[in-house]
Amino acid sequence: MPTDTSVDPRSFQSFAEFYPFYLREHSNTTCRRLHFVGSTLSLACLVMLLITGKPQYFVYALLCGYGFAWLGHFGFEKNKPASFKRPLYSLMGDWRMYADIWTGKIMF
Repeated sequence: MPTDTSVDPRSFQSFAEFYPFYLREHSNTTCRRLHFVGSTLSLACLVMLLITGKPQYFVYALLCGYGFAWLGHFGFEKNKPASFKRPLYSLMGDWRMYADIWTGKIMF
């Protein structure tokens, strides 16, 4: 499903308004799966940061999260990540979608 490029993510006044837009921007199953994998790997890297205290794991967490997400957007969803215009809401949306996938509210 093509996304509506006329909607500016900065126009949303609350996360509750933004999240349905965020989900439309992740309608491609492969894109959602890549986000899920990237988020899972990011969590693993953050756990390693806590265990080892090595700061490079924070960099790895960012690379995993954004790398997989951007691959999903540019390669499969064919849109620009909303994080370019709404970084905080996009980060919140990613973790909300991650939880919704785990709980079965959103198809993996």
